[in-house]
Amino acid sequence: RGTVEAVLECAANLACVGAEPLGLTNCLNFGNPEKPHIAWQLTESVRGLGDACRALAIPVVGGNVSLYNEGADGPIYPTPVVGLVGELPDVHRAGRLGFRAEGDRIALVGVFAPEIRGSELARLGGTELPTALPECDIARVCQTQQWVRDAVRRGALASAHDIAEGGLATALAECCLASGLGAEVVLADTVKPLRALFGEASGGFVVTGDDSELRALAEHIQLQIVGSVSGNQLTIVAGEARIELSLDLLREAHGALGALFD
Repeated sequence: RGTVEAVLECAANLACVGAEPLGLTNCLNFGNPEKPHIAWQLTESVRGLGDACRALAIPVVGGNVSLYNEGADGPIYPTPVVGLVGELPDVHRAGRLGFRAEGDRIALVGVFAPEIRGSELARLGGTELPTALPECDIARVCQTQQWVRDAVRRGALASAHDIAEGGLATALAECCLASGLGAEVVLADTVKPLRALFGEASGGFVVTGDDSELRALAEHIQLQIVGSVSGNQLTIVAGEARIELSLDLLREAHGALGALFD
Protein backbone atom coordinates (compact mmCIF):
# COMPACT_ATOMS: atom_id res chain seq x y z
CA ARG A 1 0.00 0.00 0.00
CA GLY A 2 2.88 2.36 0.73
CA THR A 3 4.37 1.67 -2.69
CA VAL A 4 1.01 2.28 -4.36
CA GLU A 5 0.73 5.63 -2.56
CA ALA A 6 4.25 6.61 -3.68
CA VAL A 7 3.39 5.94 -7.32
CA LEU A 8 0.07 7.76 -7.10
CA GLU A 9 1.71 10.79 -5.50
CA CYS A 10 4.13 11.09 -8.42
CA ALA A 11 1.21 10.83 -10.84
CA ALA A 12 -0.66 13.49 -8.86
CA ASN A 13 2.28 15.88 -9.20
CA LEU A 14 2.13 15.43 -12.97
CA ALA A 15 -1.65 15.94 -13.02
CA CYS A 16 -1.28 19.29 -11.24
CA VAL A 17 0.69 20.73 -14.16
CA GLY A 18 -1.44 19.01 -16.81
CA ALA A 19 1.04 16.25 -17.68
CA GLU A 20 0.09 12.70 -18.58
CA PRO A 21 2.30 9.97 -17.04
CA LEU A 22 4.37 8.03 -19.58
CA GLY A 23 6.63 5.74 -17.57
CA LEU A 24 8.13 4.92 -14.19
CA THR A 25 11.56 4.21 -12.77
CA ASN A 26 12.38 3.07 -9.27
CA CYS A 27 14.93 2.31 -6.60
CA LEU A 28 13.77 -0.29 -4.10
CA ASN A 29 15.65 0.00 -0.81
CA PHE A 30 15.27 -2.86 1.67
CA GLY A 31 17.10 -4.94 4.23
CA ASN A 32 18.40 -8.48 3.85
CA PRO A 33 16.07 -10.34 1.44
CA GLU A 34 17.33 -13.69 2.74
CA LYS A 35 15.16 -13.03 5.79
CA PRO A 36 11.54 -14.08 5.18
CA HIS A 37 9.91 -10.87 6.40
CA ILE A 38 12.23 -8.71 4.28
CA ALA A 39 11.58 -10.91 1.24
CA TRP A 40 7.85 -10.40 1.89
CA GLN A 41 8.30 -6.62 2.04
CA LEU A 42 10.14 -6.61 -1.28
CA THR A 43 7.58 -8.89 -2.91
CA GLU A 44 4.67 -6.74 -1.72
CA SER A 45 6.41 -3.57 -2.91
CA VAL A 46 6.85 -5.02 -6.40
CA ARG A 47 3.19 -6.08 -6.36
CA GLY A 48 2.19 -2.54 -5.41
CA LEU A 49 4.27 -1.14 -8.28
CA GLY A 50 2.47 -3.46 -10.67
CA ASP A 51 -1.00 -2.61 -9.35
CA ALA A 52 -0.40 1.15 -9.60
CA CYS A 53 1.28 1.03 -13.01
CA ARG A 54 -1.50 -1.08 -14.51
CA ALA A 55 -4.08 1.39 -13.17
CA LEU A 56 -2.16 4.29 -14.73
CA ALA A 57 -1.47 2.28 -17.91
CA ILE A 58 2.26 3.04 -17.80
CA PRO A 59 5.35 0.81 -18.09
CA VAL A 60 8.28 0.46 -15.72
CA VAL A 61 11.12 1.61 -17.98
CA GLY A 62 14.01 1.17 -15.56
CA GLY A 63 15.04 0.85 -11.95
CA ASN A 64 17.34 -0.84 -9.48
CA VAL A 65 17.44 -2.23 -5.97
CA SER A 66 19.51 -1.53 -2.89
CA LEU A 67 19.41 -4.54 -0.57
CA TYR A 68 21.07 -5.74 2.65
CA ASN A 69 20.63 -2.30 4.22
CA GLU A 70 20.97 -3.30 7.86
CA GLY A 71 22.85 -2.16 10.93
CA ALA A 72 23.15 -3.00 14.59
CA ASP A 73 19.57 -1.87 15.19
CA GLY A 74 18.18 -3.99 12.36
CA PRO A 75 17.02 -3.33 8.79
CA ILE A 76 15.98 0.00 7.36
CA TYR A 77 12.29 0.65 6.90
CA PRO A 78 11.01 -0.57 3.51
CA THR A 79 11.77 2.36 1.21
CA PRO A 80 10.52 2.18 -2.37
CA VAL A 81 11.55 5.32 -4.27
CA VAL A 82 9.81 6.01 -7.56
CA GLY A 83 9.91 8.66 -10.26
CA LEU A 84 7.54 9.30 -13.15
CA VAL A 85 8.05 11.17 -16.39
CA GLY A 86 5.10 12.81 -18.09
CA GLU A 87 4.19 14.74 -21.21
CA LEU A 88 2.71 18.22 -21.51
CA PRO A 89 0.79 18.90 -24.73
CA ASP A 90 1.62 22.62 -24.42
CA VAL A 91 4.36 23.71 -22.04
CA HIS A 92 3.08 27.29 -22.16
CA ARG A 93 -0.18 26.15 -20.56
CA ALA A 94 1.36 24.15 -17.73
CA GLY A 95 -0.57 24.39 -14.49
CA ARG A 96 0.55 26.30 -11.41
CA LEU A 97 1.28 24.71 -8.03
CA GLY A 98 0.89 28.00 -6.15
CA PHE A 99 -2.08 30.36 -5.92
CA ARG A 100 -2.54 32.73 -8.83
CA ALA A 101 -4.48 35.80 -7.67
CA GLU A 102 -6.24 37.46 -4.75
CA GLY A 103 -9.92 36.64 -4.67
CA ASP A 104 -9.64 33.20 -6.27
CA ARG A 105 -11.73 30.61 -4.47
CA ILE A 106 -10.11 27.55 -2.89
CA ALA A 107 -11.66 24.11 -3.20
CA LEU A 108 -10.92 20.54 -2.18
CA VAL A 109 -11.26 17.98 -4.97
CA GLY A 110 -11.52 14.22 -4.84
CA VAL A 111 -12.63 11.47 -2.52
CA PHE A 112 -10.13 12.29 0.20
CA ALA A 113 -10.25 10.32 3.46
CA PRO A 114 -7.16 11.37 5.44
CA GLU A 115 -5.69 9.09 8.09
CA ILE A 116 -3.19 9.75 10.84
CA ARG A 117 -1.83 6.20 10.46
CA GLY A 118 1.48 6.30 8.63
CA SER A 119 1.45 10.10 8.39
CA GLU A 120 4.27 12.57 8.98
CA LEU A 121 2.41 13.79 12.08
CA ALA A 122 2.40 10.27 13.53
CA ARG A 123 6.11 9.84 12.77
CA LEU A 124 7.14 13.20 14.23
CA GLY A 125 4.97 12.57 17.26
CA GLY A 126 6.76 9.34 18.03
CA THR A 127 3.76 7.17 17.25
CA GLU A 128 4.59 3.56 16.55
CA LEU A 129 4.46 2.56 12.90
CA PRO A 130 1.06 1.17 11.92
CA THR A 131 0.58 -2.52 11.30
CA ALA A 132 -1.40 -1.60 8.18
CA LEU A 133 -1.88 1.50 6.06
CA PRO A 134 -5.38 2.52 4.94
CA GLU A 135 -6.66 0.87 1.79
CA CYS A 136 -6.63 2.92 -1.41
CA ASP A 137 -9.20 2.83 -4.20
CA ILE A 138 -6.66 3.10 -7.02
CA ALA A 139 -9.24 3.37 -9.78
CA ARG A 140 -11.04 6.31 -8.13
CA VAL A 141 -7.76 8.10 -7.41
CA CYS A 142 -6.73 7.71 -11.05
CA GLN A 143 -10.09 9.09 -12.18
CA THR A 144 -9.62 12.15 -9.97
CA GLN A 145 -6.12 12.67 -11.33
CA GLN A 146 -7.40 12.50 -14.89
CA TRP A 147 -10.08 15.08 -14.08
CA VAL A 148 -7.52 17.45 -12.55
CA ARG A 149 -5.16 16.97 -15.51
CA ASP A 150 -7.92 17.67 -18.03
CA ALA A 151 -9.18 20.71 -16.09
CA VAL A 152 -5.66 22.15 -15.95
CA ARG A 153 -5.20 21.61 -19.69
CA ARG A 154 -8.49 23.38 -20.44
CA GLY A 155 -7.49 26.34 -18.28
CA ALA A 156 -10.49 25.72 -16.01
CA LEU A 157 -8.32 25.93 -12.85
CA ALA A 158 -6.12 28.79 -11.73
CA SER A 159 -3.91 26.37 -9.77
CA ALA A 160 -3.76 22.80 -8.51
CA HIS A 161 -1.74 21.16 -5.75
CA ASP A 162 -1.92 17.58 -4.50
CA ILE A 163 -2.35 16.77 -0.80
CA ALA A 164 0.57 14.56 0.24
CA GLU A 165 3.07 14.50 3.12
CA GLY A 166 1.90 16.65 5.99
CA GLY A 167 -1.71 16.65 4.81
CA LEU A 168 -3.97 19.53 3.87
CA ALA A 169 -2.31 22.11 6.14
CA THR A 170 1.06 21.51 4.50
CA ALA A 171 -0.43 21.63 0.99
CA LEU A 172 -2.03 25.00 1.74
CA ALA A 173 1.21 26.32 3.22
CA GLU A 174 3.13 25.24 0.12
CA CYS A 175 0.59 27.01 -2.11
CA CYS A 176 1.06 30.19 -0.08
CA LEU A 177 4.85 29.95 -0.26
CA ALA A 178 4.87 29.28 -4.00
CA SER A 179 2.76 32.35 -4.73
CA GLY A 180 3.48 34.79 -1.93
CA LEU A 181 -0.26 35.01 -1.28
CA GLY A 182 -2.22 34.18 1.85
CA ALA A 183 -5.41 32.17 2.25
CA GLU A 184 -8.46 31.86 4.47
CA VAL A 185 -9.93 28.35 4.73
CA VAL A 186 -12.85 27.14 6.85
CA LEU A 187 -13.57 23.41 7.11
CA ALA A 188 -16.78 21.79 8.31
CA ASP A 189 -17.54 22.03 12.02
CA THR A 190 -17.85 18.25 12.20
CA VAL A 191 -14.28 17.46 11.12
CA LYS A 192 -11.67 16.12 13.50
CA PRO A 193 -8.99 18.83 13.31
CA LEU A 194 -5.85 16.68 13.52
CA ARG A 195 -7.06 14.25 10.89
CA ALA A 196 -8.45 16.95 8.62
CA LEU A 197 -5.35 19.14 8.76
CA PHE A 198 -2.50 16.63 8.95
CA GLY A 199 -3.95 13.28 7.91
CA GLU A 200 -2.68 11.73 4.68
CA ALA A 201 -4.18 9.62 1.90
CA SER A 202 -4.14 9.45 -1.88
CA GLY A 203 -6.66 11.27 -4.03
CA GLY A 204 -6.99 14.79 -2.59
CA PHE A 205 -6.18 18.09 -4.33
CA VAL A 206 -6.30 21.78 -3.46
CA VAL A 207 -7.48 23.76 -6.48
CA THR A 208 -8.32 27.41 -7.06
CA GLY A 209 -10.33 29.32 -9.61
CA ASP A 210 -13.29 31.57 -10.25
CA ASP A 211 -16.25 30.88 -7.98
CA SER A 212 -18.75 30.26 -10.78
CA GLU A 213 -16.25 28.11 -12.68
CA LEU A 214 -15.60 25.92 -9.65
CA ARG A 215 -19.31 25.52 -8.93
CA ALA A 216 -19.85 24.42 -12.52
CA LEU A 217 -17.02 21.89 -12.18
CA ALA A 218 -18.64 20.53 -9.00
CA GLU A 219 -21.37 19.03 -11.19
CA HIS A 220 -18.84 16.54 -12.55
CA ILE A 221 -16.63 15.65 -9.58
CA GLN A 222 -16.63 15.78 -5.79
CA LEU A 223 -15.60 19.37 -5.07
CA GLN A 224 -16.03 21.47 -1.94
CA ILE A 225 -15.30 25.21 -1.85
CA VAL A 226 -13.61 25.97 1.48
CA GLY A 227 -12.08 29.44 1.24
CA SER A 228 -10.39 32.20 -0.70
CA VAL A 229 -6.94 33.48 -1.61
CA SER A 230 -6.37 36.68 0.35
CA GLY A 231 -4.10 38.59 2.70
CA ASN A 232 -0.58 37.87 3.85
CA GLN A 233 -1.17 34.98 6.21
CA LEU A 234 -2.56 31.44 6.18
CA THR A 235 -5.69 31.09 8.29
CA ILE A 236 -7.34 27.69 8.71
CA VAL A 237 -10.40 26.99 10.85
CA ALA A 238 -11.16 23.30 11.39
CA GLY A 239 -13.84 22.56 13.93
CA GLU A 240 -12.69 24.15 17.19
CA ALA A 241 -9.11 24.53 15.96
CA ARG A 242 -7.80 27.75 14.43
CA ILE A 243 -4.40 28.25 12.81
CA GLU A 244 -3.01 31.68 11.88
CA LEU A 245 0.49 31.80 10.38
CA SER A 246 2.08 34.76 8.63
CA LEU A 247 3.85 34.19 5.31
CA ASP A 248 7.09 35.34 6.95
CA LEU A 249 6.76 32.62 9.59
CA LEU A 250 6.03 30.03 6.90
CA ARG A 251 9.11 31.10 4.96
CA GLU A 252 11.24 30.91 8.10
CA ALA A 253 10.07 27.37 8.84
CA HIS A 254 10.43 26.29 5.22
CA GLY A 255 13.98 27.61 5.04
CA ALA A 256 15.13 26.08 8.32
CA LEU A 257 17.26 23.40 6.64
CA GLY A 258 19.06 25.92 4.43
CA ALA A 259 19.77 28.11 7.45
CA LEU A 260 21.88 25.33 8.94
CA PHE A 261 24.39 25.79 6.13
CA ASP A 262 24.60 29.60 6.23
